[in-house]
Amino acid sequence: MKKTPMIKLFEDAAKKLGYHPYMMPSANLSDQYTNPDGISRAACQYCGYCERFGCEYGAKADPVVTVLPVAEKTGNLDLRVNANVTGIRHDGKKATGVVYVDTITGEEFEQPADIVVLASFVFNNVRLLLTSKLGKPYDPASGTGVIGRNYAYQVQAGKATGFYDDKEFNLFMGAGALGSNIDDFNGDNFDHSSLNFLHGANLRISQTGQRPIQNNTVPAGTPGWGKEFKKASLQYANRVLTISAQGASMPWRHHYLDLDPTYKDAFGLPLLRITFDFEDQDRELTKFLGQKAGEIMREMKPAKTEVSAELQKYSIVPYQSTHNTGGVVMGADPGTSAVNSYLQMWDAENVFVVGASAFPHNSGYNPTGTVGALAYRAAEGIQTYMKGGGLLA
Repeated sequence: MKKTPMIKLFEDAAKKLGYHPYMMPSANLSDQYTNPDGISRAACQYCGYCERFGCEYGAKADPVVTVLPVAEKTGNLDLRVNANVTGIRHDGKKATGVVYVDTITGEEFEQPADIVVLASFVFNNVRLLLTSKLGKPYDPASGTGVIGRNYAYQVQAGKATGFYDDKEFNLFMGAGALGSNIDDFNGDNFDHSSLNFLHGANLRISQTGQRPIQNNTVPAGTPGWGKEFKKASLQYANRVLTISAQGASMPWRHHYLDLDPTYKDAFGLPLLRITFDFEDQDRELTKFLGQKAGEIMREMKPAKTEVSAELQKYSIVPYQSTHNTGGVVMGADPGTSAVNSYLQMWDAENVFVVGASAFPHNSGYNPTGTVGALAYRAAEGIQTYMKGGGLLA
């Protein structure tokens, strides 16, 4: 991706401090491209307000513009929209199909299947298995069971915000994964001997194309409304840069997913319940990385730098990250894992559970690349299973 002025500013500052910045891995096309399947897509246009939205040019590697058109041409894909799967039919050893509801008509259908693949994000993968009574639910008291075990989140491990008076950036423009980061404080890349936490985080700056109004950062102490608020909002509309840390989340015995005993969905099925909070490990990680973000930001020479290095209690509001992991974890022992390395369930050999639900913990980076790799691994396993059946080694 192109290096914008703010990215260059970050990289120069990081290098001066002895760190090793690199452009963020991105699934945005940098040039017009025709892939081996014959799908042609345009290059990224760096439009306004890109962020988490779909792309009118097809520059983002979305399945809608890559995988699905190819699958449809084979004649072997039957894509059913408005279909909400409510359960997996099984005999205790193998799945026989799924039940789904047409959300428009309310009709219920049963679809027989030789192989069932769950690919409905972490929470719904776990919820479907629990409501279908497939696999042993995790019990935090005894530490037994596997479905719902090892839920992990992602620690937004501190940030530094710089306010500029003499520089302006086109922050409304960008791309969904346009940015630069350093891994000098990620994983085991640094000395932990004097620190009170494991693992680490990546430090990054990104230019995704900020939404109007929602991104309205003003310096601390600015009134929340009125003349001074409006003045500061206009002054810093395109003059605020943020370096943020995305940190690892370790699994804990008391962090897990299960079915809520009270709340139900529109179909009368229990909602999923998350039992989770930040630990001292996460707070120490945030304190350390927040300070490192502040060092880099100050080297970027803003008029004012504000550092956030304290982690409060976890709350689902406001939105923090979609990087949830665990609940149907991968492993070599059926006593502590739900799926094998092909994401094939130990308890139902023809069920494959794909996604970050397989992660035993969460690293200091987006799970997307690993999820993609595991999807290929699962596809390989499904092909092998179709030929001979049985649990794969």
